[in-house]
Amino acid sequence: MKKNKAPKKFLFEKRNYRFLFLALFVIALGFILMAGGGSDDPNYFNEEIFNFRRIRLAPALVLIGFGIAMYSILTRETTRK
Repeated sequence: MKKNKAPKKFLFEKRNYRFLFLALFVIALGFILMAGGGSDDPNYFNEEIFNFRRIRLAPALVLIGFGIAMYSILTRETTRK
């Protein structure tokens, strides 16, 4: 019996991993922007939790990051000759 000595190939190409790390960065940035704004005193209501950054921008960044991650997983490397 002969063993196949073909080099091991990664599941994704370099381009896929770049997009995947970009997606992780965008998702993390979205969650960082979403954090904070609370109050330690339960009798004080802080309006800062309803600003544009936490309600619109941060969730949009998280969804964009998930979209980039899906693209990085589903795309194939183009073959060059």
